Amino acid sequence: MSNAELATSYAALILADDDVEVTPDKLQTLIKAANVDDVESIWTTIFAKALEGKDVKDLLLNVGSGGGPAAAASAGGVGGAADAPAEEAKKEEKEEEKEESDEDMGLGLFD
Repeated sequence: MSNAELATSYAALILADDDVEVTPDKLQTLIKAANVDDVESIWTTIFAKALEGKDVKDLLLNVGSGGGPAAAASAGGVGGAADAPAEEAKKEEKEEEKEESDEDMGLGLFD
Protein backbone atom coordinates (compact mmCIF):
# COMPACT_ATOMS: atom_id res chain seq x y z
CA MET A 1 0.00 0.00 0.00
CA SER A 2 1.24 3.45 -0.81
CA ASN A 3 1.44 6.31 1.67
CA ALA A 4 -1.54 7.94 -0.04
CA GLU A 5 -3.72 4.86 0.44
CA LEU A 6 -2.62 4.43 4.05
CA ALA A 7 -3.21 8.07 4.91
CA THR A 8 -6.67 7.98 3.33
CA SER A 9 -7.53 4.71 5.10
CA TYR A 10 -6.48 6.07 8.46
CA ALA A 11 -8.37 9.31 7.87
CA ALA A 12 -11.51 7.31 7.02
CA LEU A 13 -11.10 5.26 10.20
CA ILE A 14 -10.72 8.42 12.28
CA LEU A 15 -13.87 9.91 10.80
CA ALA A 16 -15.79 6.68 11.35
CA ASP A 17 -14.59 6.46 14.94
CA ASP A 18 -15.94 9.94 15.60
CA ASP A 19 -19.25 9.07 13.86
CA VAL A 20 -18.60 11.69 11.18
CA GLU A 21 -19.68 11.13 7.57
CA VAL A 22 -16.77 10.19 5.30
CA THR A 23 -16.50 12.78 2.52
CA PRO A 24 -13.58 13.69 0.24
CA ASP A 25 -13.29 17.14 1.83
CA LYS A 26 -13.14 15.80 5.37
CA LEU A 27 -10.61 13.14 4.36
CA GLN A 28 -8.46 15.78 2.67
CA THR A 29 -8.64 18.02 5.75
CA LEU A 30 -7.43 15.23 8.04
CA ILE A 31 -4.66 14.26 5.64
CA LYS A 32 -3.41 17.85 5.43
CA ALA A 33 -3.54 18.14 9.21
CA ALA A 34 -1.31 15.07 9.43
CA ASN A 35 1.22 16.74 7.08
CA VAL A 36 0.97 14.03 4.43
CA ASP A 37 1.71 15.86 1.18
CA ASP A 38 1.70 13.19 -1.54
CA VAL A 39 -2.04 12.32 -1.50
CA GLU A 40 -3.91 13.09 -4.69
CA SER A 41 -7.56 14.05 -4.42
CA ILE A 42 -8.58 10.97 -6.42
CA TRP A 43 -7.81 8.78 -3.39
CA THR A 44 -10.12 10.70 -1.10
CA THR A 45 -12.86 10.59 -3.73
CA ILE A 46 -12.48 6.83 -4.26
CA PHE A 47 -12.54 6.09 -0.54
CA ALA A 48 -15.50 8.37 0.11
CA LYS A 49 -17.53 6.78 -2.70
CA ALA A 50 -16.58 3.26 -1.59
CA LEU A 51 -17.66 3.96 1.99
CA GLU A 52 -20.76 5.97 1.11
CA GLY A 53 -23.76 4.65 3.01
CA LYS A 54 -21.70 1.97 4.79
CA ASP A 55 -20.92 1.66 8.47
CA VAL A 56 -17.11 1.41 8.64
CA LYS A 57 -17.20 0.02 12.17
CA ASP A 58 -19.56 -2.73 11.04
CA LEU A 59 -17.26 -3.53 8.11
CA LEU A 60 -14.31 -3.91 10.47
CA LEU A 61 -16.21 -6.12 12.88
CA ASN A 62 -17.42 -8.45 10.13
CA VAL A 63 -14.22 -8.91 8.16
CA GLY A 64 -14.13 -12.69 8.46
CA SER A 65 -17.80 -13.40 7.83
CA GLY A 66 -17.75 -13.16 4.05
CA GLY A 67 -20.20 -15.66 2.57
CA GLY A 68 -22.51 -16.60 5.42
CA PRO A 69 -25.57 -14.40 4.94
CA ALA A 70 -25.68 -14.78 1.14
CA ALA A 71 -25.75 -18.58 1.35
CA ALA A 72 -28.44 -18.51 4.02
CA ALA A 73 -30.54 -16.05 2.04
CA SER A 74 -30.38 -18.12 -1.14
CA ALA A 75 -31.38 -21.32 0.66
CA GLY A 76 -34.03 -19.65 2.81
CA GLY A 77 -36.94 -19.75 0.36
CA VAL A 78 -36.34 -23.22 -1.06
CA GLY A 79 -37.63 -25.35 1.82
CA GLY A 80 -37.07 -29.12 1.56
CA ALA A 81 -34.87 -28.94 -1.53
CA ALA A 82 -32.18 -27.18 0.48
CA ASP A 83 -31.74 -30.27 2.68
CA ALA A 84 -30.62 -32.49 -0.20
CA PRO A 85 -27.40 -30.58 -0.97
CA ALA A 86 -26.55 -30.56 2.73
CA GLU A 87 -26.93 -34.34 2.89
CA GLU A 88 -24.79 -34.74 -0.22
CA ALA A 89 -22.11 -32.54 1.31
CA LYS A 90 -22.09 -34.73 4.44
CA LYS A 91 -21.69 -37.85 2.30
CA GLU A 92 -18.81 -36.26 0.41
CA GLU A 93 -17.11 -35.33 3.69
CA LYS A 94 -17.41 -38.93 4.90
CA GLU A 95 -15.94 -40.22 1.63
CA GLU A 96 -13.04 -37.78 1.93
CA GLU A 97 -12.39 -38.94 5.49
CA LYS A 98 -12.23 -42.55 4.30
CA GLU A 99 -9.79 -41.61 1.55
CA GLU A 100 -7.60 -39.74 4.01
CA SER A 101 -7.51 -42.68 6.39
CA ASP A 102 -6.46 -45.01 3.54
CA GLU A 103 -3.51 -42.76 2.77
CA ASP A 104 -2.18 -43.08 6.30
CA MET A 105 -1.35 -46.80 6.13
CA GLY A 106 2.36 -46.31 6.62
CA LEU A 107 3.25 -47.00 3.02
CA GLY A 108 4.81 -44.06 1.29
CA LEU A 109 6.19 -43.56 -2.15
CA PHE A 110 9.79 -43.54 -0.97
CA ASP A 111 9.64 -46.08 1.89
